[in-house]
Amino acid sequence: MREIVFDTETTGLSPKDGHRLVEIGCVELVNRVETGNSYHAWFNPERDMPIEAEAVHGLSAAFLSDKPLFSHSVDEFLAFIGDSPLIAHNAMFDFGFINAELELCGRPLILVDRIVDTLALARGRHPGAKHTLDALCTRYGIDRSHRIKHGALLDAQLLAQVYVELTGGRQIGLMLRTEETTAAGTVAEPIRLRNAPVTMRVPRPHAASAEELARHAAFISGLNDPLWHALAPVVDP
Repeated sequence: MREIVFDTETTGLSPKDGHRLVEIGCVELVNRVETGNSYHAWFNPERDMPIEAEAVHGLSAAFLSDKPLFSHSVDEFLAFIGDSPLIAHNAMFDFGFINAELELCGRPLILVDRIVDTLALARGRHPGAKHTLDALCTRYGIDRSHRIKHGALLDAQLLAQVYVELTGGRQIGLMLRTEETTAAGTVAEPIRLRNAPVTMRVPRPHAASAEELARHAAFISGLNDPLWHALAPVVDP
């Protein structure tokens, strides 16, 4: 199954206030394993960059001034995500900005049923704990020492590892059965391990030889007051 984990950076908190998308990073997973395929782009927001936002991600208006508009890169972005499920942390924030940009381009919006929110997954799995990306990386032992500021691609890469842990960890790939889908769309009876043919092999000889037993006896006889003599059971006459 193909899934896309992604993150965004923006000029502010809401597109309703005129804020724009400035960066997006996507990481491809197939069967919850990173394939190495990714998508990353910066965008010119055609507006100023509030100092509060720049302090978070380090992207200045000057840096973004020569970057393409989202409308110029939208086809490449849509081709990468395809129709795969989309995973993000606090997903409605990111999807709000992406759909706002798609609307400005006159493109169809992304449907909510494609959304997987890792924040909701974390709250369900670890109620009462901290659920920030940093906190989840710490919980699962994911190295984030190179995360100085927020960056869309780096955060997507970290989130991909967190998502795998939230959904069962790496052991999800160690299945001892396979499933087939019938023409009717139902899952057929799994092929169980006990039904698999077993090939017996001739056991290897493992008994000590007479020479080895003699060397062992000679070694034991040379021990001075071995411990097991003190622990030997007392037999009544």
